[in-house]
Amino acid sequence: MIPSIHKQGSSTYGLLNYLYGKGTKEEHVDPHLVASFDSTAPDPGRDQAATLAMLRDLLDQPLHLIDADQRPTQHVWHCSVRAAPTDRILTDEDWATIARRIVAATGIDPGDGAGCRWAAVRHADDHIHIIATLIREDGRKPDHHRSGQRAQTEARLIEADYDLHRVAPGDGTAAKRATSAERHKAERLGQQAPSRDLLREHVRQALAGAADEQEFFDRLAAADVLIDKRLAPSGDTLGYKVALPGDGNGEQEPIWYSGSKLAPDLSLPRIRKRLTATPDVPELPAVLGQGDSSASARARRFATETADGALVVIVSGDDPVVAAQLVGVGEVLDALARTSSGPAREELRTAARAFERATRSHIQAHDAEMYALRRAARQIAHSGTSRGHGPELTATALVLDVLILAVIAAARWHAARGHAQQAEAAARAAEYLRTAYQATATEPLVMMRAYGEQLPIRTRQQHSTTLQSALPHLADRIQAEPGWPALAAVLDQAEHAGHDTSVLLQKAAASRELDSADTISDVLVWRLYHLGETTVPAAKRRRPAQAAGIPVPVQEVPRPRSR
Repeated sequence: MIPSIHKQGSSTYGLLNYLYGKGTKEEHVDPHLVASFDSTAPDPGRDQAATLAMLRDLLDQPLHLIDADQRPTQHVWHCSVRAAPTDRILTDEDWATIARRIVAATGIDPGDGAGCRWAAVRHADDHIHIIATLIREDGRKPDHHRSGQRAQTEARLIEADYDLHRVAPGDGTAAKRATSAERHKAERLGQQAPSRDLLREHVRQALAGAADEQEFFDRLAAADVLIDKRLAPSGDTLGYKVALPGDGNGEQEPIWYSGSKLAPDLSLPRIRKRLTATPDVPELPAVLGQGDSSASARARRFATETADGALVVIVSGDDPVVAAQLVGVGEVLDALARTSSGPAREELRTAARAFERATRSHIQAHDAEMYALRRAARQIAHSGTSRGHGPELTATALVLDVLILAVIAAARWHAARGHAQQAEAAARAAEYLRTAYQATATEPLVMMRAYGEQLPIRTRQQHSTTLQSALPHLADRIQAEPGWPALAAVLDQAEHAGHDTSVLLQKAAASRELDSADTISDVLVWRLYHLGETTVPAAKRRRPAQAAGIPVPVQEVPRPRSR
Protein backbone atom coordinates (compact mmCIF):
# COMPACT_ATOMS: atom_id res chain seq x y z
CA MET A 1 0.00 0.00 0.00
CA ILE A 2 1.48 3.31 -1.10
CA PRO A 3 0.43 6.60 0.53
CA SER A 4 1.57 9.68 -1.40
CA ILE A 5 1.55 13.19 0.06
CA HIS A 6 0.94 15.62 -2.78
CA LYS A 7 1.96 19.24 -3.07
CA GLN A 8 -0.16 21.52 -0.88
CA GLY A 9 -2.78 23.50 -2.75
CA SER A 10 -4.77 26.68 -2.39
CA SER A 11 -8.19 25.61 -3.70
CA THR A 12 -10.33 23.14 -1.81
CA TYR A 13 -13.04 23.41 -4.46
CA GLY A 14 -10.56 22.76 -7.28
CA LEU A 15 -9.33 19.51 -5.75
CA LEU A 16 -12.86 18.36 -4.93
CA ASN A 17 -13.89 19.10 -8.50
CA TYR A 18 -11.12 16.79 -9.72
CA LEU A 19 -11.90 14.03 -7.21
CA TYR A 20 -15.60 14.01 -8.05
CA GLY A 21 -15.04 14.57 -11.76
CA LYS A 22 -14.66 12.04 -14.55
CA GLY A 23 -10.86 12.15 -14.55
CA THR A 24 -8.55 13.00 -17.43
CA LYS A 25 -9.54 9.79 -19.25
CA GLU A 26 -12.95 9.34 -17.64
CA GLU A 27 -11.36 6.76 -15.35
CA HIS A 28 -13.18 7.96 -12.21
CA VAL A 29 -16.09 5.65 -11.45
CA ASP A 30 -18.78 6.32 -8.82
CA PRO A 31 -16.90 8.98 -6.81
CA HIS A 32 -18.21 9.10 -3.23
CA LEU A 33 -17.20 9.71 0.36
CA VAL A 34 -16.03 6.74 2.38
CA ALA A 35 -15.12 8.67 5.52
CA SER A 36 -14.71 12.19 6.91
CA PHE A 37 -14.12 14.07 10.14
CA ASP A 38 -17.92 14.29 10.47
CA SER A 39 -20.24 11.39 9.75
CA THR A 40 -22.89 13.85 8.51
CA ALA A 41 -20.68 15.51 5.91
CA PRO A 42 -22.42 16.03 2.54
CA ASP A 43 -21.49 13.61 -0.24
CA PRO A 44 -21.88 15.25 -3.69
CA GLY A 45 -21.31 11.86 -5.30
CA ARG A 46 -24.32 10.01 -3.95
CA ASP A 47 -26.53 12.72 -2.47
CA GLN A 48 -28.27 14.73 -5.18
CA ALA A 49 -28.97 17.53 -2.71
CA ALA A 50 -25.28 17.89 -1.80
CA THR A 51 -22.89 20.08 -3.78
CA LEU A 52 -19.14 20.51 -4.00
CA ALA A 53 -19.54 24.00 -2.58
CA MET A 54 -21.29 22.62 0.50
CA LEU A 55 -18.47 20.16 1.19
CA ARG A 56 -15.86 22.84 0.53
CA ASP A 57 -17.49 25.28 2.94
CA LEU A 58 -17.63 22.59 5.63
CA LEU A 59 -13.96 21.69 5.24
CA ASP A 60 -12.76 25.29 5.06
CA GLN A 61 -14.81 26.61 8.00
CA PRO A 62 -11.83 26.59 10.43
CA LEU A 63 -10.10 29.13 8.18
CA HIS A 64 -12.56 31.73 9.49
CA LEU A 65 -11.25 31.22 13.03
CA ILE A 66 -8.15 33.23 12.16
CA ASP A 67 -7.70 36.66 10.62
CA ALA A 68 -7.75 36.75 6.83
CA ASP A 69 -4.19 38.04 6.61
CA GLN A 70 -3.01 35.14 8.79
CA ARG A 71 -4.65 32.39 6.78
CA PRO A 72 -2.15 30.13 4.95
CA THR A 73 -2.32 30.42 1.18
CA GLN A 74 -1.49 26.75 0.62
CA HIS A 75 -4.00 25.35 3.07
CA VAL A 76 -5.14 22.22 1.17
CA TRP A 77 -3.51 18.92 2.22
CA HIS A 78 -3.87 16.02 -0.20
CA CYS A 79 -2.89 12.38 0.28
CA SER A 80 -3.66 9.47 -2.03
CA VAL A 81 -3.49 5.90 -0.71
CA ARG A 82 -3.19 3.13 -3.28
CA ALA A 83 -3.33 -0.64 -2.88
CA ALA A 84 -1.05 -2.99 -4.83
CA PRO A 85 -2.35 -4.50 -8.09
CA THR A 86 -2.27 -7.95 -6.49
CA ASP A 87 -4.33 -6.93 -3.45
CA ARG A 88 -7.97 -7.88 -3.12
CA ILE A 89 -10.59 -5.16 -3.65
CA LEU A 90 -11.20 -3.50 -0.31
CA THR A 91 -14.66 -2.46 0.83
CA ASP A 92 -15.71 1.12 1.57
CA GLU A 93 -15.61 0.22 5.26
CA ASP A 94 -12.02 -0.99 4.88
CA TRP A 95 -11.00 2.23 3.15
CA ALA A 96 -12.79 4.30 5.78
CA THR A 97 -10.76 2.68 8.54
CA ILE A 98 -7.55 3.10 6.52
CA ALA A 99 -8.31 6.79 5.96
CA ARG A 100 -8.83 7.37 9.70
CA ARG A 101 -5.56 5.62 10.50
CA ILE A 102 -3.65 7.70 7.95
CA VAL A 103 -4.97 11.09 9.15
CA ALA A 104 -4.24 10.09 12.74
CA ALA A 105 -0.70 8.92 11.96
CA THR A 106 0.18 12.02 9.95
CA GLY A 107 -1.08 14.45 12.58
CA ILE A 108 -3.94 15.78 10.44
CA ASP A 109 -6.52 14.44 12.89
CA PRO A 110 -4.63 12.87 15.81
CA GLY A 111 -7.81 12.07 17.75
CA ASP A 112 -7.67 14.88 20.32
CA GLY A 113 -11.06 16.26 19.31
CA ALA A 114 -9.68 19.38 17.65
CA GLY A 115 -7.94 18.05 14.56
CA CYS A 116 -8.20 19.26 10.97
CA ARG A 117 -11.34 18.73 8.93
CA TRP A 118 -10.90 16.10 6.25
CA ALA A 119 -12.74 13.87 3.82
CA ALA A 120 -11.79 10.67 1.99
CA VAL A 121 -13.09 10.19 -1.56
CA ARG A 122 -13.10 6.93 -3.50
CA HIS A 123 -13.47 6.92 -7.27
CA ALA A 124 -11.68 3.66 -8.14
CA ASP A 125 -11.37 0.16 -6.70
CA ASP A 126 -7.70 0.41 -5.75
CA HIS A 127 -7.25 3.79 -4.07
CA ILE A 128 -8.70 6.74 -2.15
CA HIS A 129 -7.86 10.42 -1.88
CA ILE A 130 -7.84 12.27 1.43
CA ILE A 131 -8.33 16.05 1.41
CA ALA A 132 -7.90 18.19 4.53
CA THR A 133 -7.78 21.85 5.53
CA LEU A 134 -4.55 22.68 7.36
CA ILE A 135 -6.15 24.59 10.23
CA ARG A 136 -7.33 22.73 13.31
CA GLU A 137 -10.70 23.27 15.00
CA ASP A 138 -8.91 25.30 17.69
CA GLY A 139 -7.36 27.62 15.10
CA ARG A 140 -3.85 26.20 15.39
CA LYS A 141 -1.79 24.64 12.61
CA PRO A 142 -1.49 20.83 12.72
CA ASP A 143 1.73 19.06 13.55
CA HIS A 144 2.13 17.23 10.24
CA HIS A 145 5.90 17.44 9.97
CA ARG A 146 7.29 14.48 7.99
CA SER A 147 3.73 13.36 7.25
CA GLY A 148 4.93 11.33 4.27
CA GLN A 149 7.27 9.21 6.40
CA ARG A 150 4.63 8.82 9.10
CA ALA A 151 2.07 7.72 6.51
CA GLN A 152 4.49 5.13 5.14
CA THR A 153 5.09 3.72 8.62
CA GLU A 154 1.36 3.38 9.20
CA ALA A 155 0.91 1.80 5.76
CA ARG A 156 3.29 -1.01 6.72
CA LEU A 157 1.09 -1.74 9.75
CA ILE A 158 -2.07 -1.60 7.63
CA GLU A 159 -0.58 -4.12 5.19
CA ALA A 160 0.03 -6.55 8.03
CA ASP A 161 -3.40 -6.05 9.56
CA TYR A 162 -5.26 -6.54 6.26
CA ASP A 163 -2.95 -9.21 4.84
CA LEU A 164 -2.02 -7.03 1.84
CA HIS A 165 1.08 -6.96 -0.31
CA ARG A 166 4.02 -5.94 1.90
CA VAL A 167 5.91 -2.97 0.50
CA ALA A 168 9.58 -2.94 1.42
CA PRO A 169 10.26 -0.16 3.96
CA GLY A 170 12.53 2.62 2.76
CA ASP A 171 15.36 4.49 4.41
CA GLY A 172 15.03 7.92 2.81
CA THR A 173 17.63 7.31 0.09
CA ALA A 174 15.21 6.52 -2.74
CA ALA A 175 14.68 8.82 -5.69
CA LYS A 176 11.42 10.74 -5.68
CA ARG A 177 8.62 8.96 -7.51
CA ALA A 178 6.89 10.60 -10.44
CA THR A 179 3.55 12.10 -9.43
CA SER A 180 0.26 10.91 -10.93
CA ALA A 181 0.10 14.17 -12.89
CA GLU A 182 3.55 13.49 -14.33
CA ARG A 183 2.55 9.96 -15.28
CA HIS A 184 -0.65 11.12 -16.97
CA LYS A 185 1.26 13.80 -18.85
CA ALA A 186 3.77 11.23 -20.10
CA GLU A 187 0.88 9.17 -21.47
CA ARG A 188 -0.55 12.20 -23.27
CA LEU A 189 2.85 13.02 -24.79
CA GLY A 190 3.46 9.40 -25.81
CA GLN A 191 6.60 9.15 -23.66
CA GLN A 192 7.90 5.79 -22.48
CA ALA A 193 8.07 7.11 -18.92
CA PRO A 194 7.52 10.38 -17.01
CA SER A 195 10.03 13.14 -17.75
CA ARG A 196 11.48 12.86 -14.25
CA ASP A 197 12.34 9.19 -14.81
CA LEU A 198 13.70 9.72 -18.33
CA LEU A 199 15.91 12.57 -17.17
CA ARG A 200 17.22 10.50 -14.26
CA GLU A 201 18.19 7.80 -16.77
CA HIS A 202 19.89 10.35 -19.06
CA VAL A 203 21.89 11.83 -16.19
CA ARG A 204 23.02 8.44 -14.89
CA GLN A 205 24.09 7.31 -18.36
CA ALA A 206 25.96 10.58 -18.90
CA LEU A 207 27.78 10.08 -15.60
CA ALA A 208 28.71 6.44 -16.27
CA GLY A 209 32.48 6.42 -16.67
CA ALA A 210 32.72 10.17 -17.31
CA ALA A 211 36.26 11.40 -16.66
CA ASP A 212 35.32 14.94 -15.66
CA GLU A 213 32.50 17.42 -15.29
CA GLN A 214 32.83 18.73 -18.84
CA GLU A 215 32.45 15.26 -20.32
CA PHE A 216 29.37 14.71 -18.16
CA PHE A 217 27.67 17.85 -19.49
CA ASP A 218 28.81 17.14 -23.05
CA ARG A 219 27.15 13.72 -22.92
CA LEU A 220 23.92 15.24 -21.64
CA ALA A 221 23.92 17.76 -24.47
CA ALA A 222 24.63 14.99 -27.01
CA ALA A 223 21.52 13.18 -25.70
CA ASP A 224 19.44 16.30 -26.55
CA VAL A 225 18.84 17.10 -22.90
CA LEU A 226 18.31 20.79 -22.11
CA ILE A 227 20.80 22.03 -19.48
CA ASP A 228 20.63 25.13 -17.32
CA LYS A 229 23.70 25.76 -15.15
CA ARG A 230 23.60 27.97 -12.09
CA LEU A 231 26.74 30.12 -12.26
CA ALA A 232 28.61 32.11 -9.64
CA PRO A 233 29.85 35.64 -10.45
CA SER A 234 33.25 34.05 -11.06
CA GLY A 235 31.74 31.86 -13.75
CA ASP A 236 32.05 28.66 -11.72
CA THR A 237 29.15 26.22 -11.92
CA LEU A 238 27.24 25.99 -8.64
CA GLY A 239 24.50 23.63 -9.75
CA TYR A 240 22.51 22.41 -12.72
CA LYS A 241 19.04 21.48 -13.82
CA VAL A 242 17.80 19.58 -16.85
CA ALA A 243 14.67 19.35 -18.97
CA LEU A 244 13.36 17.40 -21.93
CA PRO A 245 12.66 19.20 -25.21
CA GLY A 246 8.91 19.55 -25.70
CA ASP A 247 8.08 19.11 -22.02
CA GLY A 248 6.74 22.53 -21.10
CA ASN A 249 4.32 24.21 -18.72
CA GLY A 250 1.29 26.32 -19.60
CA GLU A 251 3.56 29.15 -20.74
CA GLN A 252 5.52 26.71 -22.94
CA GLU A 253 8.58 27.09 -20.72
CA PRO A 254 10.73 24.00 -20.07
CA ILE A 255 9.96 22.08 -16.89
CA TRP A 256 13.28 21.88 -15.10
CA TYR A 257 14.52 19.28 -12.62
CA SER A 258 17.63 19.82 -10.53
CA GLY A 259 19.96 16.87 -10.12
CA SER A 260 19.08 16.51 -6.45
CA LYS A 261 15.37 16.34 -7.37
CA LEU A 262 16.08 13.42 -9.70
CA ALA A 263 17.99 11.37 -7.11
CA PRO A 264 19.97 12.09 -3.93
CA ASP A 265 23.28 11.14 -5.56
CA LEU A 266 22.82 13.23 -8.72
CA SER A 267 23.36 16.68 -7.23
CA LEU A 268 26.41 18.45 -8.61
CA PRO A 269 28.39 18.22 -5.31
CA ARG A 270 27.77 14.45 -5.17
CA ILE A 271 28.73 14.04 -8.82
CA ARG A 272 31.92 16.03 -8.28
CA LYS A 273 32.78 13.90 -5.28
CA ARG A 274 32.56 10.76 -7.42
CA LEU A 275 34.61 12.31 -10.24
CA THR A 276 37.26 13.63 -7.87
CA ALA A 277 37.66 10.26 -6.15
CA THR A 278 38.28 8.47 -9.46
CA PRO A 279 40.41 10.89 -11.51
CA ASP A 280 42.25 10.26 -14.74
CA VAL A 281 40.22 7.26 -15.91
CA PRO A 282 42.47 5.93 -18.72
CA GLU A 283 41.45 4.60 -22.09
CA LEU A 284 41.39 0.91 -22.89
CA PRO A 285 44.72 -0.48 -24.17
CA ALA A 286 44.88 -0.85 -27.92
CA VAL A 287 45.36 -4.62 -27.65
CA LEU A 288 43.32 -6.67 -25.22
CA GLY A 289 42.11 -10.22 -24.95
CA GLN A 290 41.86 -12.15 -28.20
CA GLY A 291 43.01 -9.32 -30.39
CA ASP A 292 39.39 -8.63 -31.31
CA SER A 293 39.07 -5.80 -33.80
CA SER A 294 35.78 -4.68 -32.24
CA ALA A 295 36.25 -1.94 -29.65
CA SER A 296 32.82 -2.76 -28.28
CA ALA A 297 33.70 -6.42 -27.76
CA ARG A 298 37.06 -5.55 -26.18
CA ALA A 299 35.43 -3.08 -23.79
CA ARG A 300 32.89 -5.65 -22.68
CA ARG A 301 35.56 -8.27 -22.15
CA PHE A 302 37.48 -5.82 -20.00
CA ALA A 303 34.28 -5.16 -18.02
CA THR A 304 33.86 -8.91 -17.50
CA GLU A 305 37.21 -9.15 -15.74
CA THR A 306 36.47 -6.06 -13.66
CA ALA A 307 32.98 -7.21 -12.65
CA ASP A 308 34.40 -10.59 -11.65
CA GLY A 309 36.72 -8.82 -9.23
CA ALA A 310 33.84 -6.72 -7.91
CA LEU A 311 31.84 -9.87 -7.26
CA VAL A 312 34.55 -11.16 -4.91
CA VAL A 313 34.54 -7.86 -3.01
CA ILE A 314 30.74 -7.72 -2.72
CA VAL A 315 30.68 -11.21 -1.24
CA SER A 316 33.38 -10.62 1.38
CA GLY A 317 34.44 -6.95 1.49
CA ASP A 318 34.00 -4.24 4.12
CA ASP A 319 30.73 -2.33 3.92
CA PRO A 320 32.09 1.03 2.64
CA VAL A 321 34.09 -0.79 -0.03
CA VAL A 322 31.09 -2.88 -1.07
CA ALA A 323 28.90 0.25 -1.24
CA ALA A 324 31.39 1.72 -3.70
CA GLN A 325 31.38 -1.45 -5.78
CA LEU A 326 27.60 -1.28 -6.07
CA VAL A 327 27.80 2.26 -7.42
CA GLY A 328 30.40 1.07 -9.92
CA VAL A 329 28.26 -1.89 -11.00
CA GLY A 330 25.44 0.58 -11.55
CA GLU A 331 27.67 2.64 -13.84
CA VAL A 332 28.61 -0.43 -15.88
CA LEU A 333 24.92 -1.32 -16.26
CA ASP A 334 24.11 2.25 -17.31
CA ALA A 335 26.91 2.18 -19.89
CA LEU A 336 25.70 -1.16 -21.28
CA ALA A 337 22.13 0.11 -21.47
CA ARG A 338 23.30 3.20 -23.34
CA THR A 339 25.42 1.38 -25.93
CA SER A 340 23.64 -1.93 -26.49
CA SER A 341 21.40 -2.78 -29.41
CA GLY A 342 19.29 -5.73 -30.41
CA PRO A 343 16.74 -7.71 -28.42
CA ALA A 344 18.41 -7.22 -25.03
CA ARG A 345 18.52 -3.41 -25.10
CA GLU A 346 15.21 -2.74 -23.38
CA GLU A 347 15.84 -5.43 -20.77
CA LEU A 348 19.22 -3.85 -20.00
CA ARG A 349 17.63 -0.41 -19.65
CA THR A 350 15.02 -1.82 -17.29
CA ALA A 351 17.66 -3.67 -15.28
CA ALA A 352 19.77 -0.52 -14.95
CA ARG A 353 16.75 1.51 -13.83
CA ALA A 354 15.88 -1.13 -11.24
CA PHE A 355 19.42 -1.46 -9.90
CA GLU A 356 19.91 2.28 -9.41
CA ARG A 357 17.87 1.94 -6.20
CA ALA A 358 20.38 -0.64 -4.97
CA THR A 359 23.29 1.79 -5.40
CA ARG A 360 22.18 4.06 -2.53
CA SER A 361 21.98 3.45 1.19
CA HIS A 362 23.12 5.19 4.35
CA ILE A 363 26.44 3.33 4.22
CA GLN A 364 29.03 5.84 3.05
CA ALA A 365 30.86 4.52 0.00
CA HIS A 366 34.64 4.74 -0.36
CA ASP A 367 34.40 6.24 -3.83
CA ALA A 368 38.01 5.50 -4.77
CA GLU A 369 37.18 1.78 -4.59
CA MET A 370 34.97 2.05 -7.70
CA TYR A 371 37.90 3.14 -9.89
CA ALA A 372 38.16 -0.11 -11.87
CA LEU A 373 34.43 -0.33 -12.52
CA ARG A 374 34.23 3.31 -13.59
CA ARG A 375 37.11 2.63 -15.95
CA ALA A 376 35.19 -0.32 -17.39
CA ALA A 377 32.07 1.83 -17.80
CA ARG A 378 34.15 4.43 -19.60
CA GLN A 379 35.51 1.89 -22.06
CA ILE A 380 32.00 0.69 -22.84
CA ALA A 381 30.70 4.24 -23.27
CA HIS A 382 33.60 5.20 -25.57
CA SER A 383 33.42 2.03 -27.65
CA GLY A 384 30.21 3.15 -29.32
CA THR A 385 26.94 1.34 -29.92
CA SER A 386 27.25 -2.42 -30.23
CA ARG A 387 26.18 -3.88 -33.57
CA GLY A 388 24.52 -6.71 -31.67
CA HIS A 389 26.07 -9.69 -33.45
CA GLY A 390 29.18 -11.88 -33.57
CA PRO A 391 31.94 -11.22 -31.05
CA GLU A 392 29.99 -8.36 -29.46
CA LEU A 393 27.11 -10.68 -28.58
CA THR A 394 29.53 -13.09 -26.97
CA ALA A 395 31.32 -10.38 -25.04
CA THR A 396 28.04 -8.86 -23.88
CA ALA A 397 26.76 -12.24 -22.74
CA LEU A 398 29.95 -12.87 -20.77
CA VAL A 399 29.80 -9.59 -18.88
CA LEU A 400 26.09 -10.11 -18.19
CA ASP A 401 26.83 -13.56 -16.81
CA VAL A 402 29.14 -12.03 -14.20
CA LEU A 403 26.88 -9.05 -13.55
CA ILE A 404 23.97 -11.36 -12.73
CA LEU A 405 26.06 -12.95 -9.98
CA ALA A 406 27.22 -9.52 -8.75
CA VAL A 407 23.67 -8.18 -8.62
CA ILE A 408 22.43 -11.26 -6.76
CA ALA A 409 25.30 -10.83 -4.30
CA ALA A 410 24.25 -7.20 -3.90
CA ALA A 411 20.69 -8.27 -3.09
CA ARG A 412 21.97 -10.63 -0.39
CA TRP A 413 24.31 -7.96 1.01
CA HIS A 414 21.47 -5.44 1.30
CA ALA A 415 19.07 -8.01 2.76
CA ALA A 416 21.59 -8.93 5.46
CA ARG A 417 21.70 -5.26 6.51
CA GLY A 418 17.97 -4.67 6.50
CA HIS A 419 17.94 -2.61 3.30
CA ALA A 420 14.62 -4.01 2.10
CA GLN A 421 13.99 -1.71 -0.86
CA GLN A 422 17.54 -2.05 -2.15
CA ALA A 423 17.49 -5.84 -1.82
CA GLU A 424 14.18 -6.02 -3.67
CA ALA A 425 15.46 -3.72 -6.43
CA ALA A 426 18.63 -5.77 -6.92
CA ALA A 427 16.66 -9.01 -7.09
CA ARG A 428 14.37 -7.45 -9.68
CA ALA A 429 17.35 -6.24 -11.71
CA ALA A 430 18.79 -9.77 -11.71
CA GLU A 431 15.62 -11.10 -13.34
CA TYR A 432 15.83 -8.54 -16.13
CA LEU A 433 19.52 -9.35 -16.60
CA ARG A 434 18.71 -13.05 -16.93
CA THR A 435 16.26 -12.25 -19.71
CA ALA A 436 18.82 -10.02 -21.42
CA TYR A 437 21.41 -12.78 -21.13
CA GLN A 438 19.12 -15.34 -22.74
CA ALA A 439 18.39 -13.00 -25.65
CA THR A 440 22.07 -12.20 -26.11
CA ALA A 441 23.48 -15.73 -25.82
CA THR A 442 21.13 -17.58 -28.14
CA GLU A 443 22.89 -16.94 -31.44
CA PRO A 444 26.50 -17.72 -30.37
CA LEU A 445 25.34 -20.74 -28.36
CA VAL A 446 23.56 -22.31 -31.35
CA MET A 447 26.70 -21.85 -33.43
CA MET A 448 28.92 -23.32 -30.73
CA ARG A 449 26.78 -26.41 -30.25
CA ALA A 450 26.58 -26.94 -34.00
CA TYR A 451 30.36 -26.91 -34.14
CA GLY A 452 30.60 -29.45 -31.33
CA GLU A 453 28.04 -31.75 -32.93
CA GLN A 454 30.06 -31.86 -36.15
CA LEU A 455 33.30 -32.91 -34.52
CA PRO A 456 34.54 -36.31 -35.72
CA ILE A 457 33.42 -39.25 -33.57
CA ARG A 458 37.01 -40.07 -32.61
CA THR A 459 37.56 -36.47 -31.46
CA ARG A 460 34.42 -36.49 -29.34
CA GLN A 461 35.42 -39.80 -27.78
CA GLN A 462 38.81 -38.36 -26.96
CA HIS A 463 37.23 -35.38 -25.15
CA SER A 464 34.84 -37.77 -23.38
CA THR A 465 37.80 -39.75 -22.08
CA THR A 466 39.42 -36.53 -20.86
CA LEU A 467 36.22 -35.56 -19.09
CA GLN A 468 35.97 -38.98 -17.39
CA SER A 469 39.56 -38.66 -16.20
CA ALA A 470 39.31 -35.05 -14.97
CA LEU A 471 35.81 -35.11 -13.45
CA PRO A 472 34.78 -38.75 -12.95
CA HIS A 473 31.96 -37.90 -10.53
CA LEU A 474 30.33 -35.48 -12.99
CA ALA A 475 31.18 -36.94 -16.40
CA ASP A 476 28.03 -39.02 -16.94
CA ARG A 477 25.72 -36.16 -16.00
CA ILE A 478 27.58 -33.68 -18.20
CA GLN A 479 27.51 -35.92 -21.27
CA ALA A 480 23.76 -36.40 -20.87
CA GLU A 481 23.17 -32.66 -20.98
CA PRO A 482 22.24 -30.71 -24.15
CA GLY A 483 25.26 -28.48 -23.59
CA TRP A 484 27.83 -31.27 -23.87
CA PRO A 485 28.56 -30.60 -27.61
CA ALA A 486 29.42 -26.97 -26.80
CA LEU A 487 31.76 -28.06 -24.01
CA ALA A 488 33.39 -30.57 -26.37
CA ALA A 489 33.89 -27.74 -28.87
CA VAL A 490 35.63 -25.60 -26.25
CA LEU A 491 37.87 -28.50 -25.23
CA ASP A 492 38.73 -29.03 -28.88
CA GLN A 493 39.73 -25.40 -29.29
CA ALA A 494 41.77 -25.50 -26.09
CA GLU A 495 43.58 -28.65 -27.22
CA HIS A 496 44.45 -27.13 -30.58
CA ALA A 497 45.78 -24.12 -28.69
CA GLY A 498 48.22 -26.42 -26.90
CA HIS A 499 46.56 -26.58 -23.48
CA ASP A 500 46.19 -29.55 -21.15
CA THR A 501 42.41 -29.88 -21.23
CA SER A 502 42.29 -32.17 -18.22
CA VAL A 503 44.00 -29.54 -16.09
CA LEU A 504 41.71 -26.83 -17.47
CA LEU A 505 38.59 -28.84 -16.59
CA GLN A 506 39.76 -29.43 -13.04
CA LYS A 507 40.62 -25.77 -12.62
CA ALA A 508 37.26 -24.66 -14.01
CA ALA A 509 35.34 -27.08 -11.78
CA ALA A 510 37.19 -25.91 -8.68
CA SER A 511 36.74 -22.16 -9.23
CA ARG A 512 33.19 -22.12 -7.81
CA GLU A 513 30.57 -24.62 -6.69
CA LEU A 514 28.58 -26.49 -9.34
CA ASP A 515 25.70 -27.82 -7.23
CA SER A 516 23.33 -24.97 -8.18
CA ALA A 517 23.96 -25.29 -11.91
CA ASP A 518 21.03 -26.21 -14.15
CA THR A 519 23.48 -27.65 -16.66
CA ILE A 520 27.07 -28.15 -15.55
CA SER A 521 28.31 -28.29 -19.13
CA ASP A 522 27.12 -24.73 -19.76
CA VAL A 523 28.85 -23.50 -16.62
CA LEU A 524 32.12 -25.16 -17.63
CA VAL A 525 31.93 -23.67 -21.13
CA TRP A 526 31.83 -20.21 -19.62
CA ARG A 527 34.54 -20.91 -17.08
CA LEU A 528 36.91 -22.40 -19.62
CA TYR A 529 36.36 -19.46 -21.89
CA HIS A 530 36.91 -17.04 -19.03
CA LEU A 531 40.11 -18.62 -17.73
CA GLY A 532 42.71 -16.33 -19.24
CA GLU A 533 41.52 -16.75 -22.84
CA THR A 534 42.76 -20.35 -22.75
CA THR A 535 40.53 -21.49 -25.59
CA VAL A 536 42.24 -19.24 -28.12
CA PRO A 537 44.94 -20.78 -30.32
CA ALA A 538 48.39 -19.39 -29.58
CA ALA A 539 49.08 -19.17 -33.32
CA LYS A 540 46.76 -19.15 -36.30
CA ARG A 541 46.53 -22.55 -37.93
CA ARG A 542 44.23 -24.44 -40.21
CA ARG A 543 42.09 -26.76 -38.08
CA PRO A 544 40.63 -30.05 -39.27
CA ALA A 545 37.13 -28.69 -38.75
CA GLN A 546 37.91 -25.65 -40.88
CA ALA A 547 39.38 -27.83 -43.58
CA ALA A 548 36.11 -29.80 -43.64
CA GLY A 549 34.11 -26.60 -44.08
CA ILE A 550 32.59 -26.56 -40.58
CA PRO A 551 31.87 -23.01 -39.35
CA VAL A 552 34.04 -22.30 -36.31
CA PRO A 553 32.71 -19.55 -34.02
CA VAL A 554 35.06 -16.80 -32.96
CA GLN A 555 33.87 -17.05 -29.37
CA GLU A 556 31.67 -19.30 -27.25
CA VAL A 557 28.84 -18.50 -24.86
CA PRO A 558 26.99 -20.79 -22.43
CA ARG A 559 23.37 -20.73 -21.44
CA PRO A 560 22.84 -18.89 -18.16
CA ARG A 561 23.42 -21.09 -15.18
CA SER A 562 21.30 -21.32 -12.07
CA ARG A 563 22.10 -18.64 -9.54
